Amino acid sequence: MTPALEQIGQVPFLIVSAVLLVLGVFGIFLNRKNIIIIMMSMELILLSANLNFVVFSAVHGDLSGQVMTLFVLTIAAAEAAIGLAILTVYFRNRGSIQVEDVTMMKG
Repeated sequence: MTPALEQIGQVPFLIVSAVLLVLGVFGIFLNRKNIIIIMMSMELILLSANLNFVVFSAVHGDLSGQVMTLFVLTIAAAEAAIGLAILTVYFRNRGSIQVEDVTMMKG
């Protein structure tokens, strides 16, 4: 274990991870109108999973959780960049990024 994890313990890190997860889930379910807030909530959920990977990796003394976190962060950054590019183009064409306007494109 790392010195900080030995001193503090893993429970506070897992509590922070649980809080991030709950905030992300509430952000998705309570605000279904703004796509940017939904994307930020998904990022919070991914960050809570990454924190779990790092904590359990440090507890077990294995680097595989930290390597997985790097892969997840890389994919999340690419997803955010592509998502924001799509939203920018959509906003230029429609003038709005509200979820109701996007659902009108069905069918």
